[in-house]
Amino acid sequence: MTDPTPTPVDFWFDPICPWAWMTSRWMLEVEKVRPVQVRWHVMSLAVLNEGNEVPEEYRELMLKAWGPVRTIIAAQRDYGDDVVGQLYTEIGTRIHPGGKDYETAVAESVAALGLPESLIAAGTSTEFDAELRASHAEGIGLVGQDVGTPVIAVPGPDGERVAFFGPVVTPAPKGDAAGRLWDGTLLVAGTPGFFELKRTRTADPIFD
Repeated sequence: MTDPTPTPVDFWFDPICPWAWMTSRWMLEVEKVRPVQVRWHVMSLAVLNEGNEVPEEYRELMLKAWGPVRTIIAAQRDYGDDVVGQLYTEIGTRIHPGGKDYETAVAESVAALGLPESLIAAGTSTEFDAELRASHAEGIGLVGQDVGTPVIAVPGPDGERVAFFGPVVTPAPKGDAAGRLWDGTLLVAGTPGFFELKRTRTADPIFD
């Protein structure tokens, strides 16, 4: 018996978000235990929050948030879709469990993958913002403006895409636990009329 064709799973992320990072590591575990293949896409918390009233500290964070996503979009244009997930893993590992600032994380990640230093400069350029905004719009357009990152989309039973925000989880489940959470997530996300299941977070992201 041949293995089933992997189900494509589209995953939109902003590399600065620790909760999206947790979910992305869970999805990599899901790939090991379920016939799915993740396709990585950039979205932007900076774009999402444009025009919103936010605290000054968060506004400063959003200004810094442009750098990593712009670099990833620039790399995608020059080196194809496969580099998106690779750069996300490199950058996210340095930002989240590594605790490094965004500029250092991007510079080290570009070097680690043997990519040109010009991609670092893309972080302060608007040259790639059209592609960035288009990628963001595709993901957020599936779930609405009142959520954040990550956004996940899978093929629905009638061929349409079923998309949802989350799941928000810590630590990232591994092995069979990752598969069970995936099964449950698909069940509720594919239920007509289902919109939300939520409780207050009582723990910070646990990077293990």
